[in-house]
Amino acid sequence: MNKQTISLLDHWEFKQVEKSEWMKAEVPGTVHTDLMNNGKIEDPYYRMNERDVQWIDKVDWEYKTTFNIEQSSLNNQHIHLHFDGIDTYGIVYINDHKVGETDNMFIEWDFDIKPFITEGQNTLRVVLESPIQKGLEELEKHGYGLPAVNDQSEIGELGDKQVSIFTRKAGYHYGWDWGPRLVTSGIWRDVTVQLWDNNKIDNVLVHQNTNQEKADLTIITALDQPSKKALKVVAKIDGKVVNETTSEANATSISQQFTIENPELWWPANLGEPHLYQLEIELYEDAELLDIHKERIGLRTIKVVQKPDEDGKGKSFYFEVNGRPVFAKGANYIPNDLFLPRVSDSTYHHMIQSTLDANMNMLRVWGGGIYENDIFYDLCDEKGILVWQDFMFACSMYPGDKAFLESVKQEAIDNVKRLRNHASIALWCGNNEMEMAWAPGREDMGWGWKQQYTPVQRKDIWGDYEKVFHELLPEVVAEYTDDQFYWRSSPTGGDGEIAHYEHRSGDMHYWGVWHGEHPFSDFRKYIGRFMSEYGFQSFPEFKSVKKYTIPEDYDIESEVMASHQRSGIGNLRIKKYMEDHYQVPTDFEDFLYVGQLLQAESIYSAIQAHREKMPYCMGSLYWQLNDCWPVASWSSMDFYGEWKALQYFAKDVNKNTSLIVNHDDEKLSVKIASDIDVANESELNIKLMNFEGKILFDISKTIKSINANNTAEVFSNPIAEIIKQSKSDEILLVTTLKNKEEVVDTDYHYFVLQKELNLPQPKVEFAFTEKGNDLLVTVSSDQLVKNLFIEVNQEQAELTDNYFDVLPNQKVEVLISSRKNEKISKNNLRFKHLQQTMVEVVK
Repeated sequence: MNKQTISLLDHWEFKQVEKSEWMKAEVPGTVHTDLMNNGKIEDPYYRMNERDVQWIDKVDWEYKTTFNIEQSSLNNQHIHLHFDGIDTYGIVYINDHKVGETDNMFIEWDFDIKPFITEGQNTLRVVLESPIQKGLEELEKHGYGLPAVNDQSEIGELGDKQVSIFTRKAGYHYGWDWGPRLVTSGIWRDVTVQLWDNNKIDNVLVHQNTNQEKADLTIITALDQPSKKALKVVAKIDGKVVNETTSEANATSISQQFTIENPELWWPANLGEPHLYQLEIELYEDAELLDIHKERIGLRTIKVVQKPDEDGKGKSFYFEVNGRPVFAKGANYIPNDLFLPRVSDSTYHHMIQSTLDANMNMLRVWGGGIYENDIFYDLCDEKGILVWQDFMFACSMYPGDKAFLESVKQEAIDNVKRLRNHASIALWCGNNEMEMAWAPGREDMGWGWKQQYTPVQRKDIWGDYEKVFHELLPEVVAEYTDDQFYWRSSPTGGDGEIAHYEHRSGDMHYWGVWHGEHPFSDFRKYIGRFMSEYGFQSFPEFKSVKKYTIPEDYDIESEVMASHQRSGIGNLRIKKYMEDHYQVPTDFEDFLYVGQLLQAESIYSAIQAHREKMPYCMGSLYWQLNDCWPVASWSSMDFYGEWKALQYFAKDVNKNTSLIVNHDDEKLSVKIASDIDVANESELNIKLMNFEGKILFDISKTIKSINANNTAEVFSNPIAEIIKQSKSDEILLVTTLKNKEEVVDTDYHYFVLQKELNLPQPKVEFAFTEKGNDLLVTVSSDQLVKNLFIEVNQEQAELTDNYFDVLPNQKVEVLISSRKNEKISKNNLRFKHLQQTMVEVVK
């Protein structure tokens, strides 16, 4: 093939610009990780070490490598140096000739180096200027600061000078309420030299008009430059030629059309197979193959449906895939590390597989992080995970000068082109929480930002906002995608309506629980059309906490535990909510465990409330799936990839068909929420039992059918008739739904708060069966066991269930396996249940 690529990932060195010592470097990489690898700094994630490395972002760094070019390669018409990503301010030299500068972490940078390249050894140098010094320059130039509530400038030793908004760089690097302040620099994605003659493919856009019978495709192949001669493009699907088209001379792009009859459609997880076709585009000049473009595509239609309500007071907001409404179940997703290049492919596989295993079908890529690596979207395509894609703006206001707008436009074009053909992309969103925070035109709403500015400044700031989010970004999405949906901000009511807890259109971020200290019951009170954020915090499990602390830190109010909690009120807020629901353990390890139960129960109840309101509410994405460092946060998976209790509870509550059991002072209600139609009859069984297993109430009924995207009440009864003379603190309701003898779902419902349960002291027995490297654990008990936790003191262990209740005389099987294919040993298991953390055990 005409096109050649030389990888430049080896033999790198780096140094501080004003010093002389060169050290070994990794590319892709960051200054911080290179300093760690050379023993110059300690791990910033350990204890309080973050505070000792704030100097790194205030000095300049230099990276260099050498590479060889053969004489024959110099004959190529084009020789370019290509960076998939530089973080952030770079000055690039080839053989001491300056070839260009960079100033945006999210842009791919391409430099013509043919005039400067020589036969034999060539030297590439990149000087990375301090993002903080650059930010301070921009702040001074702007004349006044802009809101950036999560920029931890005090930790960064800048006082109140918040500079993150002036640099097109991941916002969370400057700190967030779940992350540290570690402002990185580095060559964070691949570097290559690209050589070619004549022409090459710049990008490919797939337009599709798809239904069950056929998919009409239009493939537009954009060329790197106008072609001097006629060029031929060959399109292949799964290796078979489906179209050949020849361009006219001077063409800048080539369009091809073809049809796939009876296509295999791409479906979201649990609703069908996420089928992918392999598309290949070959570019020829005469008989010479110039370039090949390969990617997998899914044939589907995705729409966001906003249909006015009958009373005219609101609009629906839901995703329709292949003509079918989809209830979005999932979470918000942040980067997996501050030091992005060290996120491994295996971590991405674990994250997306965990999303699928928790019965989710959507992730929201949040706007304070990054446009994720290709592997993230590839895996979402494969697993059927829809992606709500934010542009990288969050919780701040930004400048709107000409240079800034031009940079943002190129950033948007680069990333839209890169991601648009992924089957998983469902929506492009302008920003996170900025419209709601500023609340234009409403003095009684917002976060108090606009009140800090003069009328002229307010007009300018909002005018700059409109330039980016009402003009530039929607124009890019319209021009460069296949009519994909753009949403200005999350949350927003749309049509100029500012989001609030009572609005009846658009999406909602509900933070009454946690920030507003609302009771958990308010998850049932404040429900929007699409719940794109809500959450509750927990700590990592003790095994994880031990990795970044020492015993003297084992107190939630210790300096280290407080530092690894960036929501200032967080640790004490967990304790306050715990006091409302649980007996608060005095033991540190028990406190971590109960904290996870608290989080899991709260978000479980929220997801149930949202599904209960189908089809009024058609989406539930909690904050957040993952962590970027070891921390107490809203995540359901900690930094080390361990599932918290919430992830297991989400797996249960997100089943396609799920039971919802509630009671009040008057009645008990059983409802079935379902994403799918169940045409044949199902059997519902409801048992009331005490904690020793005695059956006090038992009823069964036939459910003739279950409708998709709907929640229906299938049983209700006066609560007094159910409980009768039973003590409410010693009983539970076990509700089971079966279809063709297969258990669809089981719900355990208690009648008092966890702290009020009169729990027995059970005799728990464990049996262990080796299955190759896996271990099957069988748990049984003579009395109720509440929230049994199996701690596996091996890395990368996976369990089919955890934090579960064991009924009297019931056997529960849990399979434990290793992602490292190591043998799971029963000697590495520890067990804990709720009774063991409670001061008073009556029986």
